[in-house]
Amino acid sequence: MALIDWNSNLSVNVIEIDLQHQKLITLINELNDAMTQGKSKAILGKIVDGLVIYTTVHFKTEEKYFAKFGYPDANSHEKEHSAFIQKVTDVKDRFEKGEISLSIEIMNFLRDWLRKHIKGTDKQYSQFFNERGLK
Repeated sequence: MALIDWNSNLSVNVIEIDLQHQKLITLINELNDAMTQGKSKAILGKIVDGLVIYTTVHFKTEEKYFAKFGYPDANSHEKEHSAFIQKVTDVKDRFEKGEISLSIEIMNFLRDWLRKHIKGTDKQYSQFFNERGLK
């Protein structure tokens, strides 16, 4: 069962970014499925690695457009990105060291953060980007 379902409420009206958000949702759902199915630490670790890498790629895409178009809220938005990468990297490192296991709490954090970030912070740039021809 999906932890997050993509729907039009999550669209930021920029195709490239919507597709990346859908990929992030897919990765979080894959991780949740693997965790609930009791998959091995190696499999979970591979999915976590993919999530960290792809999240970084996605954030770089947004930040590229912030710079290109002079997005006025770029600094605070990028701080949110940095804080999330730091948190996910910490979870990844602690998981790899055996200090924590993946849990419902971690999955709920990922789900809630992504939803809140897309519906709140990301939606704020939709019109700004669209007005500059990015769709």
